[in-house]
Amino acid sequence: MLPEHAPFSPEQRPAIEALLSQFSPGQRHWLAGFLSSDLAAPVAAPARASTPLTVLYGTESGNSEALAALTVKSAKKRGFKPVMKNMSEIEPADLAKVESLLVIVSTWGDGDPPETAVSFHESFMKDAVDLSKTRFSVCALGDTSYEQFCKTGKDFDTRLEALGATRVLDRVDCDVDYDEAHAAWMDAVLDKLAPVAAPVPAVVPAAVAPVAATAFGKKNPFDSELLEKVLLNGEGSAKETWHYELSLEGSGLTYEPGDALAVVPVNAPDMIEGLLKAAKLSGTEEVEVKGVGKKVLADALREDFEITVLSKAVLKKLQAVIQSDELAALLADDAKDELRNYLWGRWTADALAEFAPDGIGASELVGALRKLPPRLYSIASSPLAHPDEVHLTVASVRYEGHGSQKKGVASTYLADLVNCGDAVKVYTHANKNFRLPASDDTPIIMVGPGTGVAPFRAFVEHRAETGAKGESWMIFGDQHFTYDFLYQLEWQDHLKSGALTRLDVAFSRDQPEKVYVQDRIREHADEIFAWLEKGAHFYVCGDASRMAADVHEALIEAVVTGGGNSREEAEGYVDALKKAKRYQRDVY
Repeated sequence: MLPEHAPFSPEQRPAIEALLSQFSPGQRHWLAGFLSSDLAAPVAAPARASTPLTVLYGTESGNSEALAALTVKSAKKRGFKPVMKNMSEIEPADLAKVESLLVIVSTWGDGDPPETAVSFHESFMKDAVDLSKTRFSVCALGDTSYEQFCKTGKDFDTRLEALGATRVLDRVDCDVDYDEAHAAWMDAVLDKLAPVAAPVPAVVPAAVAPVAATAFGKKNPFDSELLEKVLLNGEGSAKETWHYELSLEGSGLTYEPGDALAVVPVNAPDMIEGLLKAAKLSGTEEVEVKGVGKKVLADALREDFEITVLSKAVLKKLQAVIQSDELAALLADDAKDELRNYLWGRWTADALAEFAPDGIGASELVGALRKLPPRLYSIASSPLAHPDEVHLTVASVRYEGHGSQKKGVASTYLADLVNCGDAVKVYTHANKNFRLPASDDTPIIMVGPGTGVAPFRAFVEHRAETGAKGESWMIFGDQHFTYDFLYQLEWQDHLKSGALTRLDVAFSRDQPEKVYVQDRIREHADEIFAWLEKGAHFYVCGDASRMAADVHEALIEAVVTGGGNSREEAEGYVDALKKAKRYQRDVY
């Protein structure tokens, strides 16, 4: 008999019970296993037995690595014999032996390869490798808000073909909302690489699989309670940096020092109002949201779409609707500099006001927008020091652009719209490329200006909890000692306890000449090199556009000065640190 809570109507129950009564216990057991497994779904054609497949990835924040792992898992189910390779662990010549190759690689910033792939990318673009026996396809990750969208993936796609490899499926270029595009590419390319006419008979599961508990993650963010919210800058500072403490109790979410927390924001009311005004819409219109269904426009703009960041991709979609001669000229191939200048500091509402003075339809508006992406923030806490909690250090982004006040979506969502006790949708994001050394005895050097200090707060807390014996050196920088010394009292406590061995600071606005963290590295070049020689790991976190490059240059100079090396030798030394994962960066 079916239990009373079984989800069947009174009309269905007798028919099901009558059918089940005809089956033996063994038949019922088989049917239960069948219905509870993936075998109830259509079975894709498998590959030939143990077909070799190499999945090569290049990642900055871990997205490409996660997709590579997903691809390997799917390939195994189809009968492939896949191997997963990080670009930091392989040489271009190794690909000559690969017959089936899938490349999943992200583009960092405005056209650069990810940190772990820089050396491989450089070698691959110039080394002559015979890939005439290789079949390949590329999945490129990027961000349409940057001009050089998916450039690294495009580089690999072009170069593979130039070296004689055969493209079995066209490259797919994924925006920040990449899951659906990757899944379609993965299924199609695995079919292409190993088509088989006859399916393999299904294997009957030995027992009924238990129903999995709800797992929180990217597709199901956790509603985290905001426990604490503290402004870190003193009165008189030009900055607005907040310390946030969020609860993970009951979520099952875990993290390690170096990982990030994804915050799923909503757009602020004034952002929505500005866009509706520019589009000449009321917000009460009904629109279709992919994967969600019909929604009121104002709600969709609040929860589902990126409504601020203006990019070439958005302008091209708007132009297809509004057909503006002025916008067409701006999008012309010979106007790249003009377009770059126009995009800086402007929002979608600014473009509508200028090029579509009569407004635009609701469906056309949302059709030009991309999905609102989560924002990743470096975690500023150790799970050992703060069980069931996760801490963030976030600078609120606010500026004036083209006659109106602008602000960052997620940073001001936390600052302006969330109060203690409110829920914030979050999930943890692993960053395997930014980890403490395996041994607690290994020395570490941490360079973190501004909010770049966040992961190092986690590092030092973690080492304090584990009783690590390895020395630790923090180089911190900001504008003013009085206003902007983030976590000053904590660093002093760690210095007293010995969890932090040394602290050097650089406050750029406290003297006539500006002093930055890279200047401190140059000043202490001999000691920096001595620490590296005894095995220290070197970490950098913060702004990618200038700081990270300046620190990299200062590190090379420190190896020249401190070690008496030539420039070429120093560059090789630093490259070796990277390959050994002793030089790691978390830059944004």
